Amino acid sequence: MATDLRHRLAQWRAGEIDTAELEAEIIACYSRAGGADFCWDSNRRYRAGRPEAVLATGKSTAQLAAICEELCGRGEPFLLTRVTAEQAHETVRQFPQLVWHERAKILQHKQLPPKRLERPIAIVTAGSSDIPVAEEAAVTLEFLGYAPQRYYDRGVAGLHRLLAVQDELARAAVCIVVAGMEGALPSVVGGLVPGTVIAVPTSVGYGASFGGVAALLGMLNSCADKVAVVNIDNGYGAACVADSICYGRSHADAVTGSES
Repeated sequence: MATDLRHRLAQWRAGEIDTAELEAEIIACYSRAGGADFCWDSNRRYRAGRPEAVLATGKSTAQLAAICEELCGRGEPFLLTRVTAEQAHETVRQFPQLVWHERAKILQHKQLPPKRLERPIAIVTAGSSDIPVAEEAAVTLEFLGYAPQRYYDRGVAGLHRLLAVQDELARAAVCIVVAGMEGALPSVVGGLVPGTVIAVPTSVGYGASFGGVAALLGMLNSCADKVAVVNIDNGYGAACVADSICYGRSHADAVTGSES
């Protein structure tokens, strides 16, 4: 978008288009269409670096259909997150171009071009019960153009499972580490690898886990020096943070036109 706008400004300076035409195009870039329930963020991909993602929780199938009709009509990539099976089946029936990722609870429309990284993004879970949250992160990363590496069921209850992939994790630029219960795994990974660790506490556990609060507090109190923590069950947020770490500067340069 920034490149197109600079081109149109050059045309305006050269007198090839008039002020009213340029003004209309700029307004269109930031316009918001919507109704009583929705206000579309039509410029998020270019302003913030990622396409629109819509939380499906609490929305009716009729509301999701209205959202998909608008967003599919634009031809832009987008995600619907936290989609129930019932919501997914009805929405895909109306919009068969959407892809349903059942484990991740995500509906996807298109995706961004592949991004090349010298070092990959790794996703690690403590247990199999954490996989749905990890898959939300993994599918989001794939949507954003990455090829994340998955290492599931590597928790501290059997530390040899983690040590078996230590070399692979050490090559990762970012490790997204997903764990419930006491939330110890991100600290252990943080002490083994040189890359950034994004810790994702999950609501997996019982009793004193308090729906993920115990894992959250354990991760926030990590003694490893490069562990950042997102909210409970927030696989989508972890993926976006990883994208910002790996690609944020490149996107900022593309928007501003910087070559330094």
